[in-house]
Amino acid sequence: MIENSETSVLYNAQCPVCQVEVDHYARYVGEAGLPIRFDDLNTDALHRWGIDADTAARSLYVQRGGVIVSGVPAFVLLWSQMPRYRLLARFVGLPGIRQVASVAYDHVFAPVLYRRHRGRQARNQHIG
Repeated sequence: MIENSETSVLYNAQCPVCQVEVDHYARYVGEAGLPIRFDDLNTDALHRWGIDADTAARSLYVQRGGVIVSGVPAFVLLWSQMPRYRLLARFVGLPGIRQVASVAYDHVFAPVLYRRHRGRQARNQHIG
C-alpha cells in the first residue's frame, strides 16, 4: 500500500475509455503542477498498491493519506484534488447524487469496461 500525502491513481491503461480520461487528467495535473501520480495497473506500479490485477481492472482506485478508495468515491477524491474539478467533486459527493452515481458506475459502467477488458485479454491470448 502506498503511504504518503501524494494522491495516487491506479487505472487500466489498456482500457481505451480509461486511458483517454486519465490522459486528460494527467495533462491537467502536469500543467498545474499538482502532486498526483498515475499508475497503470499493467506495470510494475501495481505492486505498490497491494491489489491484484484483476481486482484493479474492475474499478478506478485512488489513494491519499494511506487510504485507498474505489469507484465513485475515488473519482470524488481525485476531482477534489484538482481545482478545475472541485465543483464537480462537491456535486457528485452530495447525498442522493453520490448514491445514484455509485449505482450507475458500480453496476453499469465499470462492469461494461471490465467485460471489454477481459475480452481484449482473451483476444490477445489467442493472438499471442
